[in-house]
Amino acid sequence: MGGGHSHGSIESAPPRASDRASIVLGSCVAAVVFLTIVGAMVVWPASWAMLGSTQTADEGSRWVQAEVTTDHGDGTFGAVVKGDESAGEATVLDPGDPTIEVHVGDSIRALELPDGDLVFSDYERGTPMLLMLIVYVALVLIIARWRGLGALLGLVVAFGIIIFFTAPALLGGGNPLVVGLVTGSGALFVLLYLAHGVNARTTTAYLGTLAGLSVTTLLAWWAVSASKLNGIWSEEGVHLEFWYRGVSLQGLVLCGIIIAGLGVLNDVTITQASAVWELRAARPDMGRRELFRRAMRIGRDHIASTVYTIAFAYVGAALPTILFVSLYDQSIGTTLTSADIAEEVVRTLVGSIGLVLAVPLTTAIGAAVVGTHALREASGEDADVDRADRAGSPVGDD
Repeated sequence: MGGGHSHGSIESAPPRASDRASIVLGSCVAAVVFLTIVGAMVVWPASWAMLGSTQTADEGSRWVQAEVTTDHGDGTFGAVVKGDESAGEATVLDPGDPTIEVHVGDSIRALELPDGDLVFSDYERGTPMLLMLIVYVALVLIIARWRGLGALLGLVVAFGIIIFFTAPALLGGGNPLVVGLVTGSGALFVLLYLAHGVNARTTTAYLGTLAGLSVTTLLAWWAVSASKLNGIWSEEGVHLEFWYRGVSLQGLVLCGIIIAGLGVLNDVTITQASAVWELRAARPDMGRRELFRRAMRIGRDHIASTVYTIAFAYVGAALPTILFVSLYDQSIGTTLTSADIAEEVVRTLVGSIGLVLAVPLTTAIGAAVVGTHALREASGEDADVDRADRAGSPVGDD
């Protein structure tokens, strides 16, 4: 009875990588981090002066937030500038766009002219967006607990990398291919280890994601050039071409495709790595080949669902463009290969190919890392870890 109980406890304990496998994984991650730092130094912008350097208002004007208080009935409105209520009501000039509906009580963003009149720019959306953010963060923390907190912190840091490194590096003329790879490897490093802990399973997912990212990068580099995607068809591209001649719009398309695939790749690889670990815990007697085969059954289902997830995500984002292009009397082939749609199609195809290849690569790494009998012995420490994890503690396992 006692021996049977001990055997069951060992089988139910989380598997871990051998010392040799851990050294190899650590060396691989160290090499990736070193190359990421070197790449960041190569494309690091020489000057940050381009950030915020574009003047968006004429001299003597300023951007303000205001609340509409009266409707004059002639297309103009009365509004009170927030923070300057003592100045009384200012006139909001007719927007001149029949699709813009301004009502009393609306909060708007406007340009205050030197004579005190206001020019409508946009609606103020800070309050509802902040409310949604609070609800989202609260749900993540309540349901995912410490892992959710790690994911949120990782997301903040990752977006910080994009804002304070990626954007300045691209505006400074950095190589878009290098910028995209550095952004991807750096952001994934922070996201994965903060959200899932420093352990062999996370490292397996990280290396699998980098493998998929490398495939995505090579395909994107070829596809952007072969498809002649020059990035000038979007309104943003036209503005960048006008204001920053040193920015390669085709390079921006390439970098955008690389970064766009990070989230889906990360989702697939961390799930696949977890599947390998759980299968090993359930069947410690299973050989590596059998472990790979069974884990790939899970991976195929994940591939199937994620591929059309990517497609619908891009279709939703490009829906206005699709409707606009559909107004013309053109064939489906011509429509899909038009400049407006082709970028999204290429982005979807490249991301999907990288996703499909990342699954077997991650599974192979996981099957090689988690040894046949690499099971943690049941101990008081493991019991504490299990209880802490159920309670939402940041203590992780490997």
